[in-house]
Order: sequence, then structure tokens, then C-alpha cells
Amino acid sequence: MRYKILLLASAVGAVLCTHVAQATELKLLTAGAFKATVVALIPEYEKASGNKVVVENETVGGLMKRIQGGEKFDVVVMTPETVDQLIGEGKVTAGSRINLARVGVGVMVKTGAAKPDISTVDAFKKAVLDAKSISFIDPASGGSSGIYVEKLLERLGIADQVKPKEKLKQGGYVADYVESGQAELGIHQISEILPHAGVTLVGPLPKEIQNYTVYAAGIGAGTKEGDAAKALIASLVGPSAQALFKSKGMEPGAD
Repeated sequence: MRYKILLLASAVGAVLCTHVAQATELKLLTAGAFKATVVALIPEYEKASGNKVVVENETVGGLMKRIQGGEKFDVVVMTPETVDQLIGEGKVTAGSRINLARVGVGVMVKTGAAKPDISTVDAFKKAVLDAKSISFIDPASGGSSGIYVEKLLERLGIADQVKPKEKLKQGGYVADYVESGQAELGIHQISEILPHAGVTLVGPLPKEIQNYTVYAAGIGAGTKEGDAAKALIASLVGPSAQALFKSKGMEPGAD
């Protein structure tokens, strides 16, 4: 990990030395919970490099369909497994993958509402069963947290009881449903909860049932801006990124 970061840092220097003459536009595809982090880090990279970055966000499943369908891009941020799959399919440059951070799943309520006890697995089950409505990302949309929550409810033996009161979100923020009152309880990645003033993080899932999503970056095999793409990824693992990850409920690295 450290060696890769050093190599990427050298790419940053190379790009900064020539950015005035070679300023370009990069396309970055990012999945799920990493969007807010990317958007927060891009201005520093753009100012230093002179380049412009266009960020497009979708679920992992949605991005896979787009990329496998032939969409061109310079950098992609997804799960390590899907980046590796795209490397195998020749869509991402071999050897370019680097893990950025990981984020766990948390529970939220509307700001001002009473916080249920979710400190143990049994307490979490009770909170879910007691809630009048519950929201999480629709698993059919390809969102990693939604897929996990669906399987978790099945594993806990409460899927059939919860199903009638589910308010599935088709991508985006589960917090929207909780804030608007459409759902009493929301389950989503912690980094997707913290930025929303209208909801309150109750806490992470109990460690016995916690699930971490790791986000990794890779360079598009068809990019014509390889050095700029390397420098962009370097900015996503630099000091500013490390501090931002923590502030957004993420853990840096996750090798």
C-alpha cells in the first residue's frame, strides 16, 4: 500500500509540472457511499493540477453495466472485487487498483426522534421489528449495503416480518426517506448518513453483524490521460483524504 502511494505521489509531481500546457478533463465514475468523499477532494486536485474532473455516481451494479457496455472513463471507484473483475475483462488497467477506505453500516432516525437501542444483535432485531417502517437501498439496484441488509434480515429470521413495511430506495440516500418521514428507521452506510442534517446516526451495527464495504480505485484501460489519472488517484489517498475519510465515518486504507 505504502509503495503504491509513493508511486502515485510521483505521478502527482509529474502532472503538476506540466499542468498549464496539458490541462485536461477527466471522467471519474464512483459507486455508492464514496461520492461525497470524492466530491470533497476534487477541488484540491483541480486547483493543483489545472485539470477538471467530472464525477458521475451510481450503484456498483449500475456502473458495472455501463462499463461492461463500453462506457469510457479515466478513473473508477468501486469495490475491490468489481475493480478486479474489470481488470480481468480488460476494462481497467492491470496493476492500477489501490484500496482507498472502508465504511461500515449504520442505523439512522429522523433528527429529534428517539434513538432505539441497537447495542446488541437482539436489540437491533427488536428495533427493526418495532419500527413502523424501515428503509434501505433496494438490493435490485445493485447497492452493496442494500444487498447486505436483505441477506442480514434473512439470516436473523425476520425478513418476512419486515418485508411489508420496507421502503426500498432506488439508489441515492436512504436519509431522504427518513428525513421526509416515509421511513421511521433507515439502514445505510455510515458515510451516507453523517452528511444529512435531517437525520441522526443511532450507531453502527453490532460488530457481530457489521459489514464493511471497501472502496478501491482503478484506471480505465482506455484512458488517454494515464499520468493525470494516477495523480487523481494519488489525491484520493493523500493526507487531506486520510483526514476526510475519518470525518465521514470511513477508515483509511483497508488493505
